[in-house]
Amino acid sequence: MKSLGKNIIYAVIFLIITALLFGAIIDTQSNGPKEISISDVAKKISNNEVKAIVVQESNLSLELNDGTKTESKKEQGVGLLETLSSYGITSSTLGKIEIKIEDQGGSKYWMGVLLPTLIPLVIMGLILWWMLRQAKGGANQAFSFGRVNIRLFSPLKDRILFKDVAGLKEAKEELWEVVEFLKNPKKFHAMGAKIPRGVLLMGSPGTGKTMLARAVAGESDVPFFHISASEFVEMFVGVGASRVRDLFQVAKKSAPAIIFIDEIDAVGRERGTGMGGGHDEREQTLNQILVEMDGFERDTSVIVVAATNRPDVLDQALLRPGRFDRRVMLDMPDIKDREEILNIHAKGKPLSKKADLHMVALRTPGFAGAELANLMNEAAILAARNNRKFIEQEDLLDSIEKVLLGPARKNRIINDHEKQVTAYHEAGHAIVAAIIKNSDPVHKVSVVSRGMAGGYTLKLPMEEKRLRTKSDFVGDIAVSLGGYAAEQAVFKDITTGSSSDIQQATDMAELLVTKYGMSEKLGPRAYGKGQEMTFLGRGFGNDKDYSETVGTTIDGEINEYIQKGLQTAKKIMTTYRKALDGVAAALIEKETLEQEEFYKLLKDLGVSADSVTAK
Repeated sequence: MKSLGKNIIYAVIFLIITALLFGAIIDTQSNGPKEISISDVAKKISNNEVKAIVVQESNLSLELNDGTKTESKKEQGVGLLETLSSYGITSSTLGKIEIKIEDQGGSKYWMGVLLPTLIPLVIMGLILWWMLRQAKGGANQAFSFGRVNIRLFSPLKDRILFKDVAGLKEAKEELWEVVEFLKNPKKFHAMGAKIPRGVLLMGSPGTGKTMLARAVAGESDVPFFHISASEFVEMFVGVGASRVRDLFQVAKKSAPAIIFIDEIDAVGRERGTGMGGGHDEREQTLNQILVEMDGFERDTSVIVVAATNRPDVLDQALLRPGRFDRRVMLDMPDIKDREEILNIHAKGKPLSKKADLHMVALRTPGFAGAELANLMNEAAILAARNNRKFIEQEDLLDSIEKVLLGPARKNRIINDHEKQVTAYHEAGHAIVAAIIKNSDPVHKVSVVSRGMAGGYTLKLPMEEKRLRTKSDFVGDIAVSLGGYAAEQAVFKDITTGSSSDIQQATDMAELLVTKYGMSEKLGPRAYGKGQEMTFLGRGFGNDKDYSETVGTTIDGEINEYIQKGLQTAKKIMTTYRKALDGVAAALIEKETLEQEEFYKLLKDLGVSADSVTAK
């Protein structure tokens, strides 16, 4: 509708311009010399008023003695003397007048004849051409679904190299071979090696898959095309396959080249499991990708690099050798990698000399690269908000909690009873974590509300853990229920504040029994095949691969581990009631206890660590 309105406005403007041009032409003609009859011409000649006559076929242009000019017309094909002789004009009379005969050919004649006619036609033609061009553009859009919106990476804009990507050493080595293969293929061809068809980058969200692909683009000297897999899919069947063909056709013209497909699981999911059967748009697109990557045409120098955080749902035909020959796993960064990532994102930011990025890396286990970048950005924002010239250590530590839990709600108004309940709840978590064996040390305890949490206890491992034991699970269940046990011990009642703790304890107990085979009764067996994602959401529940009797046993084992954790937490609350009261009182007064302050307070209250061991 907006386009139609613009067209109408432009057409009206053109018509107004045409009308003005016509008016100018008419005014020019009306302001020209006055036209008189041939008899008046004869009279003026007889009265010796005419100085000169210009004859152009039947047109007569007269210049009078007083300098004025006039025009007239004579009979076509008849001479001037013959015409005027009938009015008594003789040749001797005409001999006194300067007579000039001109041929009315040339440009002036044609301009005078054609211009008034052509100008309107040209203007109307331009209007029609412009309107048809607009209509053709709309038609092209209607039939351009099959063209792919591929983008060519520009190395001159925000270029990233492998040295700018911290950690991921093995992944960079795998991708560097691909870059080197494209730069120096003879080195590999001499050994009989063939160029890899595809490289699949797999890893959790935020681990750096897209950034690593950008580094490949920065390192390689070949055209690098990038596109999101979701851009293939349209509501019309066959459009996605057409776009895949167009993508590979463009890349083959620029070969050797690299194609990067982000989030390939959008079209690469396993076929035959969806609700659309075998003819839906997504499966047609996947079929075309399979053909283009390893079909009949194999003599191409196009490498496909794809990224996904759901490799488990990809079609097996996509993962076989010949298509994605290499699968590069991007792990979560360890403490060394986290410190390197923090140093990279600290460039360009004014860090205080007291800022310790190693301590920040120590407090951020499980953080991905994107979360660490967000952490540094939040620290810079916090420092600017407080009108500081440098980013201090406290800004970095506060940013950790903001990324984990959300912004602090210090202005939230709560009554004294709720604050007391929250203090005892968090003190319960902290004391169980400090006393029980196989639990990570407490780094901070606070009753300041953050995000959805009324308070929080931050406990972090001293070193990276790749494996977890049964004792770790049992200890964590007890720590999760420490707040619940503290509320029961002090107030003889429970609140809704333990809902997330109970959910966390239940999830850990369920994993312990059904996934890791740590139940003594059920033994080393996994139960349930997991959840498959469908277009409706999280499928229709777990696919049960066990009987109802075994299901009852699983429920019993889960309940037993939860009850063991609860009994351990209750025992600690009873044995160390004085420490519970002391920590809760300190939280009510100060609201936050850091690691050193918390453990010093426990020591002053006569509590030593590892006094109780989780069984």
